[in-house]
Amino acid sequence: MLNFMEKLPVEDRDQLFQRVDELHARLRQSNPVTLAAQTGAGYLPAGSGKGTFYLPFWGAEVSLTYPEFVSRNSRTGELLTTFDQALLAYYFTLSDGSPQIGQWISFSELPDGRFYSQAYQGYTGNDLAKVFGNDEAGFARTAEALRGRRLEMADLLGDMAFRFAVLPRVSLLAVCWLGDEDFPPSYRILFDVSVSHHLSTEACAILGGTLTRSLVKNYDQIRSC
Repeated sequence: MLNFMEKLPVEDRDQLFQRVDELHARLRQSNPVTLAAQTGAGYLPAGSGKGTFYLPFWGAEVSLTYPEFVSRNSRTGELLTTFDQALLAYYFTLSDGSPQIGQWISFSELPDGRFYSQAYQGYTGNDLAKVFGNDEAGFARTAEALRGRRLEMADLLGDMAFRFAVLPRVSLLAVCWLGDEDFPPSYRILFDVSVSHHLSTEACAILGGTLTRSLVKNYDQIRSC
């Protein structure tokens, strides 16, 4: 997924760094076994109060050391971006173990989401509509390339819908309504109704933007092949 650090003003980056440090300090006081159970992560103790969490993140396995909470791609050993580390810090801090329901809600239905829903739709669904339009096949190929799973009952939500597993207890849904002579094509990025048990509304906004930009980037790559 894409790194948004370069798009942030310096002062916002500093605030993000500080917030991540604060979350990690809180997490160091938590029982790692309890954290694993709440987040759906695996935990491998290493003795002397140390260990490692393992969990899927955007379809790839990542590891987090305990108590340091340094996050890496498990296969390559590469450090995750600060944004990804921040999302994981929020997830481990907020997740209470609630299961996903399989019911989908809009950003406006999240806590305080109504105030920012227009902006959120602008940089997610509206951007997808500009790029994909009525290219149903292109949207499907792009979503599948990003490990999206097509819903069998997508007709209840739109003409096509793909579920993206972000974390063990967090998923997004990208929905497409094709246009006709009366209505333009429309897209939305939705959330499982349980998401507020695991992430802040601000983190949900980041996830929606991340998925949108990844879909756009991969669509350009697929068309150029």
